[in-house]
Amino acid sequence: MRWRWACLTVLAASALAVPVPSAGVWLRVPARPVVLTIPRAVPAPAGLPVIDYLTGPRGLPADSGPLSTTGLHPDRNVVVYDAPGGRPRAVLPPAIGGLQVVLPVVSRQSGWVAVLMPTANRRMGWLPPHGWSSRPLHDHLVVRRGAHELTWFRDGVRQAGWTVATGAKATPTPLGRTFVLGATGTRGSAYAGLDALVLGSVPEDRGAVAWSLRGAHTGVHGWYDENAFGRSVSNGCIRMPAAGQRKLLRNIAPGTPVTVVD
Repeated sequence: MRWRWACLTVLAASALAVPVPSAGVWLRVPARPVVLTIPRAVPAPAGLPVIDYLTGPRGLPADSGPLSTTGLHPDRNVVVYDAPGGRPRAVLPPAIGGLQVVLPVVSRQSGWVAVLMPTANRRMGWLPPHGWSSRPLHDHLVVRRGAHELTWFRDGVRQAGWTVATGAKATPTPLGRTFVLGATGTRGSAYAGLDALVLGSVPEDRGAVAWSLRGAHTGVHGWYDENAFGRSVSNGCIRMPAAGQRKLLRNIAPGTPVTVVD
């Protein structure tokens, strides 16, 4: 594949000092320009798949960036690449399933940004330096599967923590990083009459969950039965005490990173 490059020239602010041996003095000579190259986005082919609630992108690299405090919202349909200037893999819309898309930024390179992907576990995609706007991210949710704990941090400071239920052995809560897509309504008294926080992750093995849940995402939601807390019994979601779920719904914005560890 031939790559095309766009160049941005930045003049260095300082000058270089070089000696002139014959005169025994130093002359100041302007420094050479520093050239920053920005890989040009390859035009997307027709029929590129659009990421939606059921179908995630393929062929993207594993999440490998640091924790982010910046979110990215696509202002329009944006093409997702597997590397800066690489191969186009999917189209990221500004909303999925009626939820406005805000994705945590996890890496930057040559003017491009990498963000966590929805509907795909532990994957990031690269976006060119246009077609999106940034949002600050102040919160972070950490789930410890073995301890059955969910902890909420704001700007690195612990705000609250709860004992929760996590996924059963056959349907584990996916490890790694994901993020909050947004809040959505629930049906039935089992969810304590509260909305759920939908996550970007999906069941690791969709065939292991009930047929009605195979198209669902994992989430954080209230639960009616306190006996479930402290146990691994869910279909992959995090079941919360009702009071804790109300607090999260009041405070947690789309794009908030969620890290699941053992």
